[in-house]
Amino acid sequence: MELMIEKLLRFAMVLTRISAFFLVAPVFSWKSIPVRVKVAMTMLMAIFFSMITPCAVNPNQVSALGAVLLLSNEAIYGLALGLIAAVVFAAVKVGGRIIERQMGLAMAEILDPLTSERAQPLGMLMEMLFIILFLSANGHHLFLLIISRSYEAFPAGSTPAISVLADGMIKAGSTLLMAGLRLSAPILAAFLVLMVTLAVLARIAPEMNILFISLPLRVGLGLLMAGIFLPFIGGFVTEFSDWMGKLLPL
Repeated sequence: MELMIEKLLRFAMVLTRISAFFLVAPVFSWKSIPVRVKVAMTMLMAIFFSMITPCAVNPNQVSALGAVLLLSNEAIYGLALGLIAAVVFAAVKVGGRIIERQMGLAMAEILDPLTSERAQPLGMLMEMLFIILFLSANGHHLFLLIISRSYEAFPAGSTPAISVLADGMIKAGSTLLMAGLRLSAPILAAFLVLMVTLAVLARIAPEMNILFISLPLRVGLGLLMAGIFLPFIGGFVTEFSDWMGKLLPL
């Protein structure tokens, strides 16, 4: 009986952390994936990790209130890991939105089939291309590695340090902004050159309607530069893996 209680509590703690991680982690949290598939993946992962991961507490000495607190700790840690991964993963979409605002397409929105939310078309295109490259490079294995390493740093039943998790979230937010600016920097430089050229034309020919001319030029230049830049998104996959290793509180 005690052995059964020990196995059930360990499985519940592992299941809680993995479920919380998959709830907000990129790719696994998409609404386009059926709920049955998500539940099946979560259960399989929980069964596998519960058999190989150590436990930091003695389940036979844990009360009902203690079990609830242990499950709460696992949920907090899983959510923190998933949020850090999701924030860094969104850098490509942020870079696309910066470009779209420079093109004057800030109001252009379509339905994102992956998340069922409103999104800008160029940002969604860049994100989907990054997702294809990420999955083709076995990037989904990175999320499984994150879970595995998390149990090496914080075994099931241990209390994660809130300060460490908060520090990881703050660094992930700053990495999101820096990565978004880095991805959009070449196109921002091209728009800066375009604005300077239009300013010179406005001084040379004051009768020219610069606003009317700049709108199609900005859209055309943005699409041209995005087409040139899209093949280089594959390099961000490697950087994403490196950032995950540095930012996650493992």
